[in-house]
Amino acid sequence: MPDTALASGGLWSRLRRPSTRYSLLGLLVVGFFSGIIFWGGFNTAMEATNTKEFCISCHEMRDNVYQEYKETIHYQNRTGVRAICSDCHVPRDWTHKIIRKVQASKELYSKVMGTIDTKEKFEAKRLTLARSEWRRMKNSDSRECRNCHSFEGMQVESQRPRAAKMHKLAQEDGSTCIDCHKGIAHHLPEGMTDEDWGD
Repeated sequence: MPDTALASGGLWSRLRRPSTRYSLLGLLVVGFFSGIIFWGGFNTAMEATNTKEFCISCHEMRDNVYQEYKETIHYQNRTGVRAICSDCHVPRDWTHKIIRKVQASKELYSKVMGTIDTKEKFEAKRLTLARSEWRRMKNSDSRECRNCHSFEGMQVESQRPRAAKMHKLAQEDGSTCIDCHKGIAHHLPEGMTDEDWGD
């Protein structure tokens, strides 16, 4: 035990001691380029996990929610604009993106444990999963929706009467997108209550 403490103490003092073999400039240059390589690799990995291909690489997503999404206006529409998984489920700004990625890492545990690895298991957990996502979106004021949609950008007069009325009310009440647009990209879960609709 004392040898280990001594060895680690010796290592620590060596790490803190100035180098006699390498110049400070050399160390700074190596550190600078190492930082660039690390940052580039980290950023590349972050972007790779934001692709549709990554999101549907597990059958739990590919066979369930992805199939539903392909039936919606976010997948195919008259203008050809397509929102992919990360557009709705991952914030764009760096800080919130990192927080979301850390939160999403618990999905790896679910994958390993097989929590939703069959259609039946997925359907049994659908309401719980949906409530969690609705809560996240509500808490962020539907931030990801607002990356593409905004009240300021809407031509309310061009909307159908019911939509125009509801959007005006939402603006007045300070409502957020997810308050009314649950099920916009995926099937609604069975067993929803009035509380799920905000009533």
